Amino acid sequence: MKSPLPKLFTEAKDFMPLLGTDYIEMYVSNSKQAAHFYKSAFGFESLAYSGLETGNEESESYVLIQDKIRLVLTSPLKSGTSIGKHIDKHGDGVKVVALWVDDATTAYNEAVSRGAKSYMEPFSQEDKDGKVVKSGIHTYGDVVHVFVERKEYDGIFLPGFKEWKTSYNPAPVGLKYVDHMVGNVGWGEMNTWVEFYEKVMGFTQIISFDDKDISTEYTALMSKVMSNGNGRIKFPINEPAEGKRKSQIEEYLDFYEGAGVQHIAVATDDIIKTVTDLKNRGVDFLQVPTTYYDTLEQRVGKIDEDIEPLKELGILVDRDDEGYLLQIFTKTIQARPTMFFEIIQRKGARSFGKGNFKALFEAIEREQELRGTL
Repeated sequence: MKSPLPKLFTEAKDFMPLLGTDYIEMYVSNSKQAAHFYKSAFGFESLAYSGLETGNEESESYVLIQDKIRLVLTSPLKSGTSIGKHIDKHGDGVKVVALWVDDATTAYNEAVSRGAKSYMEPFSQEDKDGKVVKSGIHTYGDVVHVFVERKEYDGIFLPGFKEWKTSYNPAPVGLKYVDHMVGNVGWGEMNTWVEFYEKVMGFTQIISFDDKDISTEYTALMSKVMSNGNGRIKFPINEPAEGKRKSQIEEYLDFYEGAGVQHIAVATDDIIKTVTDLKNRGVDFLQVPTTYYDTLEQRVGKIDEDIEPLKELGILVDRDDEGYLLQIFTKTIQARPTMFFEIIQRKGARSFGKGNFKALFEAIEREQELRGTL
């Protein structure tokens, strides 16, 4: 589909500079238990809390941190709430992708003037540690972007939260920052949301994959990767493509009951150690056949790592013109076959592992077959 947008929006324009991912908020059925899981399995550490003890009678939130990654896990404290309805429809999943900005009011005004639907008008929250300004817009499905301006704030997280100290503090596993976040949207909707990010937020499309790039004998999908001007925020957008059987995107859309965040890719500087630690803590990963490694160096050239530990752990490797990357994907992390995590280490590569797509999606199909949803 040819973009109808004027040339002004075909390249990233930093009319609302994004400084990074501020936090990711997931609505979950039991935030206390989910927090324990992310600490025990993924090495997150306790940071902040909001709930009855802070005067919040509507919801309970635990904030976890690992290096530059902040994860907020929120559950309702009453029935009939918007949070509860979100969980009832989607299961556990990402509601808020919060973006760190210098001016939340300007970011909001720019987005709304370019066609974004308002989620929250700019407002300020204050406590003894200063002031935070927040605003927000809707994006695909029920996902929202919240703009967070915190240049006048020195608190632990946000006003309304108190420091959360615990005696149980497992060691981190080496996760550094959010590399990218992938959204799954419905049939024929990918270009609509590509244009949204171009027009509303000034992103540019940096990579495109069609069903010839991402297909197996049975299933296919299409994807376009959107990036903001400084490259700190990258959002691949996926939609299903015609295949013999139900693709992973269709399975996600069926069980999530709409568009949403498919996976969060988090970076590490030592993927072998990180994945070893995660496996030792009970995290399950998708596995490719060991024959994948028989011709690895012929496909990607010389790499720094020994092949044997990569083979043992199931870590994939791909190369582009800038270097290579190593990546691996967890199995879904909740009851529904929806959201999962990617662990990625970049050795110069700026791409997303195109050479691994076939092996990866065949691994996903094996899981779908076990679930009876292929």
